[in-house]
Amino acid sequence: MASSRVKPTLYVPSSGKVIRKASRPTSLNQSSGPIFNRLTVVWVQQNGVPFNTTGFFARLFRGNQLVSTATFDRFGVVRFNNIGTLTNAAFTIQAIRNDGVLFRTRRIPAGVETFAIIG
Repeated sequence: MASSRVKPTLYVPSSGKVIRKASRPTSLNQSSGPIFNRLTVVWVQQNGVPFNTTGFFARLFRGNQLVSTATFDRFGVVRFNNIGTLTNAAFTIQAIRNDGVLFRTRRIPAGVETFAIIG
C-alpha cells in the first residue's frame, strides 16, 4: 500500500525582510537533450501516488512484435534498458502480474522519454 504524501504548508510566518537579493545568472545552463537516457514508465494512482508494484512486470510491443520485457520495482517504476530516448516509434505497454494476469494496456506515443500509466 502506498503511503500518503505530506502537503506543504500554505503560509509560513516570517518577518518579510529582504536579506539579500539574488543576482540572476547571465546564462542559464539548460540542457537540450533528454534527462532520462532509457524509456522509463511509472504506474500511479489517480492522485499521483505510485502503486506498490512488487510482483509485476511489463512487456513492450512495437506493432505486434515484442521488443522488451522488464520488471517493475516496488515503487511503480519500470525501465527498459534497450529503448533509448527520445523514442522514435510508438509502443504498446502491458502491465502484467507475475501469475500472468494482464492489468493495463496503454499506447506510448513516439518522441517521449518517460510515460505514466494512471489508474
